[in-house]
Amino acid sequence: MNIFVKRVVSNPDVTISRVYVDGRFFCHGLEDEYRARKVPGETRIPAGSYGLGLRREGGFHQRYSTLFGARHQGMIEIRDVPNFKHILIHIGNYDRDTAGCLLLGKAEYSAWAVWQSKTTYVRFYQHVIDAVKAGDARITFEDHDR
Repeated sequence: MNIFVKRVVSNPDVTISRVYVDGRFFCHGLEDEYRARKVPGETRIPAGSYGLGLRREGGFHQRYSTLFGARHQGMIEIRDVPNFKHILIHIGNYDRDTAGCLLLGKAEYSAWAVWQSKTTYVRFYQHVIDAVKAGDARITFEDHDR
């Protein structure tokens, strides 16, 4: 399974993208801004292609296990990103929610936000979880915003 994140617009604080799964538009994404030098929790994921896996520890995993019960099999983690660790795909609406991770939802460009994030996240998770568990999912980030 191939997930493609096409970054389409950004400002000094936030980036909005279009997220495709196996070539079909799925939802929008929200990340932190581009920085030439990484600032922990304040820098978007570098352009490139990365593996996906499951993270079954940490606060997000505990909260999502409580929120979603048995449907939650672990947080989807973007792996092997140079100088980054614990990059997750999760729920949130604004730049302040990203902490360097990828949020999913429906873009509201004028607010620099994504809405319907929980619903979108659940739909995405259900769509990709089997491929992630099998080690058959990759995510690619491309910059079309700079």
